[in-house]
This record gives sequence, structure tokens and C-alpha cells, in this order.
Amino acid sequence: MSDVNDWNQKIIEEFRANQGRVGGQFEGAPVLLLHTTGARTGRERVTPMMFLDLDGHRYVFASKAGADTSPDWYHNLRAHPEVTVEAGTASYRAEASALMEPERTRVYSEQARRYPGFAEYESKTERVIPVVELKPVG
Repeated sequence: MSDVNDWNQKIIEEFRANQGRVGGQFEGAPVLLLHTTGARTGRERVTPMMFLDLDGHRYVFASKAGADTSPDWYHNLRAHPEVTVEAGTASYRAEASALMEPERTRVYSEQARRYPGFAEYESKTERVIPVVELKPVG
């Protein structure tokens, strides 16, 4: 298992042991677990990430800390947009879809205002960081 997977696994375990709350760099931040289906493998992947609830919608950000490539989970949901979300003690199915402009910039700007690290991520990369809406289904 890679270092990133080890780190993610520790956050996942802490999240589940503490009703969706985690400490460390995520202390006090809104965190969810996103279940995606591997684009190539078809296997379930679980990724902890920050989210934003805004105007009755829930969003996640494919920032990868400002890397020049999108995170694996983003490629997975582009291939398989049906996801499962764990938030707090609840779990629900959702349809994931990337926002188009100008909505993408509006939502990303709000996340960057609340959490300045996201503004830093944006400044570190040439790519436009995708913003994904998670719409509950069923």
C-alpha cells in the first residue's frame, strides 16, 4: 500500500470511529468519504475529502493539493458517476457531475474563501480544478 493509501486509511478509520469527525489537518473541517468505482478495475475505492454545502447542494473538489493532474477518484467518477457518500453517520447514493462555468468558479471561490488552502492549490497548477456536485438519488 502506498503512503497516500496508508494516510487515507487512517483518516477513514478515524472518521468511522468518531461519527464523521477527524482531527489533524482536517480538525473542524467538513469531511466526507466518497466511494467510487475504479475506472479500470471496477473495484470500490474510498477517499476522504473536504466538501462544501452551499445553497442546498453538496460539492467536492478535485484539487489533489494543486497537482498538475486530477486525483484518481475524479477519473473514476467520470467513468462511473454513481457514487456513495458517507457524511457523519449517514450514507447515501449520489450522482456525481462536474460543474460548468461560471458555476464552477462561483463554488470554488466560496470554498477558497472559507478554506484558503484551496486558493493556494489553484495558484500551484495550470489546470482548472474540477468542482463536482454530489446529487442524492433514490
